Amino acid sequence: MRALTPENGLMSGYVRGAHSRLMRPILIPSNIIQADYRARTEDQLASMTAELQQSRGPYLGEPLASAALDWVTALTAAILPEEHSYPQLHSALSALLDAICGAPSAKGWAVALVRYELLLLSELGFGLALDKCAVTGSEEDLVYISPKSAMAVSAFAGQEYKERLLPLPTFLKQPASPEWDDIFDGLRVTGFFLKRHFFEDRRNDVMAARSVLVDRLKRVVA
Repeated sequence: MRALTPENGLMSGYVRGAHSRLMRPILIPSNIIQADYRARTEDQLASMTAELQQSRGPYLGEPLASAALDWVTALTAAILPEEHSYPQLHSALSALLDAICGAPSAKGWAVALVRYELLLLSELGFGLALDKCAVTGSEEDLVYISPKSAMAVSAFAGQEYKERLLPLPTFLKQPASPEWDDIFDGLRVTGFFLKRHFFEDRRNDVMAARSVLVDRLKRVVA
């Protein structure tokens, strides 16, 4: 199994009896565990023991929360390189998981989900440049994102090609309380770049988990 640690990033370990009745409730994705890794050599897969610190198992019975927990943990495990420290990602993921389980409504964590996906892209070298127009250099009236350059485009510069551009929701540039239309635009943007950089030719099953989540969010809004 793989776990995201505060100091050493994503770490893999072999858990003996992982499918046993005792261990299965402990190894639920999104749970917080106390893990101990032991290996005889650096090249050997470490054996791992896990002790439960916080269970999010009860939320797996809620369709929307369950889909969100499945997606963010699967995404993180699929794209992060192992044993690279990402303290900001660890903090952001922890806060997002808490929000999914504790927010009174989905809108309370949907924005945080978009921001987490943006942070993942940035930490892995695929950040979006949204501070000025890719065509004119202007910082005003930025309403689009170029799918080719991942840079912002102004309304004037993008008018002729707007059908080919992605939307730029205001909350991606500055603090705001977006409506659902903007949130879904944000999910469209991050989903596009995640698929391009990490899932175009492989692990489409991971993106399938995202599709389930977005569909369930749309049902809540409807």
